[in-house]
Amino acid sequence: MKKSNISLIVVLILLISIIVFIGYRWGRSSKVTAQGFVESTTLRLSSKIAGRIDKIFVEEGDSVSKGDTLYVISTPELDAKLSQVEAILSAAKALDEKAKMGTRKELVRSARDMWRKAQVGTKLAKQTYDRVQRLYAEGVVTAQKRDEAYAAVEAARATERAAKSQYLLAVEGASREDKAAAAAQVEQAQSVVEEVERYLADRVVYAPVDGVVATVVASAGEIVGSGYPVVTIAENGTAKALFNIPETLLPQIVCGEHFEGYVPALDKRVGLEVVYISVDADFATQSATSARGDFDIRTFEVKMQPLGDLPLRAGMSVVIELQKPTKR
Repeated sequence: MKKSNISLIVVLILLISIIVFIGYRWGRSSKVTAQGFVESTTLRLSSKIAGRIDKIFVEEGDSVSKGDTLYVISTPELDAKLSQVEAILSAAKALDEKAKMGTRKELVRSARDMWRKAQVGTKLAKQTYDRVQRLYAEGVVTAQKRDEAYAAVEAARATERAAKSQYLLAVEGASREDKAAAAAQVEQAQSVVEEVERYLADRVVYAPVDGVVATVVASAGEIVGSGYPVVTIAENGTAKALFNIPETLLPQIVCGEHFEGYVPALDKRVGLEVVYISVDADFATQSATSARGDFDIRTFEVKMQPLGDLPLRAGMSVVIELQKPTKR
């Protein structure tokens, strides 16, 4: 037999021995490992307005505090719109002020003088009519003359009433309806100004929490749409270890229970507290292969809060040990 064949047989025997030994040890072990990973709350920050990015103040990996400026959007169109609506507001306020102030004093004085003139005209017409009436009674003038004098009195009285109405309107100024309409125009213009100002305030995007910049997906000079996420932040203090625990091991998991986990990326152990157990099963890790009492084993999502002060990052693996379920 060739030496190469003998060597191959020896290697195969060694491999089979190792596999058998590992299987034997695993079968005797009362522990089973569950591997999960670290996740943290991630915020995708965007603006309600579209525009060209004027400046970005952060880079990937930067630590930011709540209120720090992340980026600014240039909005010349909104600036022009604000100037336009502010002009409309100024005009509406001027009309409202005019309605409140009433008619100018000069116009009120002129209307009053016209009323007084009409009063004098009425008095004169009445005196003329009285004289004509006496002459008519003496047979000096005809009935036609008397009727003309009476018509002149009525015309003078009508002129006086019209002059008085004009004077009262001038004193009162705009009507209640006109004043209400002017005030409504001011409120409408003010609301439009406030709306544009709120949009303009959103051109500057601030960090809503303390965290680390995970991604920056745009650069200064690029145009971004409304709601487009430009910066992503991983919030500090929100790291949790997420596991998918088979239902056969789930009885060992209780909210508030503490476990010890191992983080390979840091080569350290960390305390973990169970804070969430999903109420719904997820995917199946094992499917039944026969009808002799086998069943699908499904998993449940479990989240554990790290108790230590380790620099955990999203995606890091975490390993815990659980008791192997006893076979029935």
